[in-house]
Amino acid sequence: MATYKLNGCRLGRRQHTAGTLTTGQLAGFLSKRLAGGPWGALSPVPENNAIAVDPQGGAIFSAAGDSCAYCWDVESGRIKMVFKGHSDYLHCIVARNSTNQIVTGSEDGTARIWDCKSGKCIKVIDPVKDKQLKGVISCVSCITLDASESWLACGSGQNLSVWNLPTSECVSTISSHSPIQDVVFDNNQILAVGAEPLLNRFDINGMTLSQIQCAPRSAFSVSLHPSGVISVGGYGGLVDVISQFGSHLCTFCCQGL
Repeated sequence: MATYKLNGCRLGRRQHTAGTLTTGQLAGFLSKRLAGGPWGALSPVPENNAIAVDPQGGAIFSAAGDSCAYCWDVESGRIKMVFKGHSDYLHCIVARNSTNQIVTGSEDGTARIWDCKSGKCIKVIDPVKDKQLKGVISCVSCITLDASESWLACGSGQNLSVWNLPTSECVSTISSHSPIQDVVFDNNQILAVGAEPLLNRFDINGMTLSQIQCAPRSAFSVSLHPSGVISVGGYGGLVDVISQFGSHLCTFCCQGL
């Protein structure tokens, strides 16, 4: 049976996706259309900025523009749960499947950890410790979990914070020259891209390990293949493919028909 791994798609402003669905599950979910929102949207608002997948539970999570996250049943296409607590629209979402939780990042400047059974927020993470900076770099634009789901990286403006979730401790804060727009773990290291033509590699303690020039003037997305090959997509429809050793393999441009 064919399966599809949802990773790297872009819905609305942003997205983070992880998980695998069968052909039937994906087709069934995408074919559902309810009268819940305008323009044929399933949610109360047509804007979904990010999605994440729980393949074991058969659920899709979406981060919406109405400041709520939604849990959707793949088989029925109906809302199973609504996660309410953020005060502004959501940029990003990841599923922490090992603990049956999700993590969301919002324009309100916080990331929140939610229990998927109760729908309640169990932890609020505030990456911006200096309250005087609130309103300047307040939004949480991107988040990612490592493979163990014990480490969380949050991009907030030009800052990247790294959190140990079992201890709820921020272990490092990394400053960048431009806003960070996407981030992904590579084992115990972090790959980050943003509004400059660079692929940044950091360790968990915040040390810069490398910076590789990229073709897109502003990079919106970074993705890591299990082989170690990295792809960076951004402005102008450009995609860079970079080896695990940091050398450029190719650059191509996505053009419309």
